[in-house]
Amino acid sequence: MSRHIEHTDKLVQLCLKGNQSAQMEIYDRYYRAMYNAALRIVKDTAEAEDIMQESFLSAFTKLHTFKGEVAFGAWLKRIVVNNSIYQYRKHQKKNEVSIENVMYKVEGNDGIVSDHVFSEQKAQKVMETMKQLKDNYRISLTLHLIEGYDYEEISEIMNITYANCRTTISRAKESLRKKILIA
Repeated sequence: MSRHIEHTDKLVQLCLKGNQSAQMEIYDRYYRAMYNAALRIVKDTAEAEDIMQESFLSAFTKLHTFKGEVAFGAWLKRIVVNNSIYQYRKHQKKNEVSIENVMYKVEGNDGIVSDHVFSEQKAQKVMETMKQLKDNYRISLTLHLIEGYDYEEISEIMNITYANCRTTISRAKESLRKKILIA
């Protein structure tokens, strides 16, 4: 077992005893990744911040249910993902539309778009196109390609089988390719 995992396990045990400095250390260790995961699902910075905070509160109050069968980070990520999906769907039902950022064409000094800017625009196009995917496609691709989770971890987080996870990600990639070609 790595020192990082051992240390996290000790922190979790201290958190169970109500140790606030251990809770703060857990928070400091995971808040960026949890915020980014929430942001990629709900697509709103303030809402992602709220979800992240609520998820930590939920995790600390339900810490006694953590059995250690998966890594603590994966357990916490599942809480964040579930809360994010819940909030996203809640807003979809209300038909709330967020104001999208307008991307302006940035030109170099000679009036030609630089390779760097072109690459950023392509990446932006991919991210914008990902927002158009079905929820399970967008979430699975985000976890796999952006967050760096493997199929096994994603299947645990999304509570689906390993085979279903691989199929979903494969179909999500194909759907993304088609949407990018159309756009």
